[in-house]
Amino acid sequence: MTTSTSSRHAGAAARSPHATARAGGLHPAGVFILLAGAFLPIMDFFITNVALPSIDASLHASASSLELVIAGYGVAYATLLVLGGRLGDRFGRRRIFLGALVGFVLASLACGVAPSVGALIAARIVQGATAALLIPQVLATFHHVLEGERKSRAVALYGATSGIAAVVGQLVGGLLVSADIAGSSWRPIFLVNVPIGVVVLIVAARIVPDTRSHHPVGIDLPGTVLFAATLTALLVPLTEGHSLGWPWWTWLMLAVAVVLGAVTYVVEKRTERRGEVPLLPPSLLRLPSMSRGLTMVFAFSIGFGAFMFVFALTVQNGLHADALHSGLAILPMALLFFAGSLVAPRLITRFGRAALSAGAVVQLAGLASLVAVLLGNWPHVSLWAMALPLALVGAGQSMLFAGLFRSVLADVPTHMAGIGSGVLITLQQSGLALGVATLGTLYLALAPHNVAHAFAAVEYVQMGIVALLAVGAAALPGFNKATSAATSVVDA
Repeated sequence: MTTSTSSRHAGAAARSPHATARAGGLHPAGVFILLAGAFLPIMDFFITNVALPSIDASLHASASSLELVIAGYGVAYATLLVLGGRLGDRFGRRRIFLGALVGFVLASLACGVAPSVGALIAARIVQGATAALLIPQVLATFHHVLEGERKSRAVALYGATSGIAAVVGQLVGGLLVSADIAGSSWRPIFLVNVPIGVVVLIVAARIVPDTRSHHPVGIDLPGTVLFAATLTALLVPLTEGHSLGWPWWTWLMLAVAVVLGAVTYVVEKRTERRGEVPLLPPSLLRLPSMSRGLTMVFAFSIGFGAFMFVFALTVQNGLHADALHSGLAILPMALLFFAGSLVAPRLITRFGRAALSAGAVVQLAGLASLVAVLLGNWPHVSLWAMALPLALVGAGQSMLFAGLFRSVLADVPTHMAGIGSGVLITLQQSGLALGVATLGTLYLALAPHNVAHAFAAVEYVQMGIVALLAVGAAALPGFNKATSAATSVVDA
């Protein structure tokens, strides 16, 4: 089976993308269009950061409402990701991908025309839910169709796309808000998804193969509801607590979140003992690549989500830069992230875990330099002074993104591809939302006293996380061609 599959993929580049898809393969153009489909939802988590002041001015939103514009998307996204992967396994990944993309485009349109902050938050929740159905199909298709180095490269590119989308989101957001097209202010940051999404939809329908699991599992409704309730009970009080003065119900919800988390674990364990496949399978989470890699992905995402949120507010509210310059400020980070992503797969294959540790050290140096520049020159900080530190941050992050995503899925069998992909992105998205809710709240609490010190406080926490990642990379499974080949044989 492995030989025939390899032969099929060897000739993929010689056939047209449509013919390759009909034969059950994935043309390089198909990889690109799937990554483009994943790019939009990931970008939309971050594109609102630079638009927050404009949304505030336009819709008269409170600080907690602005956090909910981001966190509401993140919670819906995180809670439904594993379900999205499971639906793709059962009903076909291309079908779910295309249907979810239609829903995402319509939700983006609703965000772009929202008349109030409440309507915007509601549309963002729907947008996050449809994104959760769309994203897992990308990694699951890669895992099901590709082999060996092609699979490793595609997964690494997905990790790179995640980071690039985050950084480009703030850059594009700044450009669109500043352009103020026809007096529409922040609304084009959502409306731009409509034409792009339609193009991706049309092309994907022709060149993405229709795959599904040969052993689809049922929908774990109790696990899905309990996990969603746990995340909601955790993130809502963390997001709203500071601005409301921490009323009694926020503390009650946090206590309920702990109880719900424990109940979720017990229910999932019992579900697996009955021979069923739960939403978050304990046996899957016990795989060395999953348990260690997911912990690091989660920690990394907390710091990354917080950084993107507080940096945009620091530049706009602290340095009084407009949305355009706020977006341009992140450009050095975007360029080095992109450049690093191109070479990261080769470096990881050659140097293994040492490449991840080196990336963490480079990122740590960039963050420390950035804090030094801000504290030393505040409030007269030029965007040029931040360029080199941000470039170092982007270069280091590219290595971590590629390596961590490659590590997590290394031992996941093919028939569990959708579940494994969903679990991975769930932890990533949960970390991003938690970073905004916790470290973002810390920033908002300290910023009225001193913006620079508020930013520094958040970055000290992130630097601690990155330092732990530099050391923790040694605990990840090794990265080499032999491992990739072995994984392909097992999958086949």
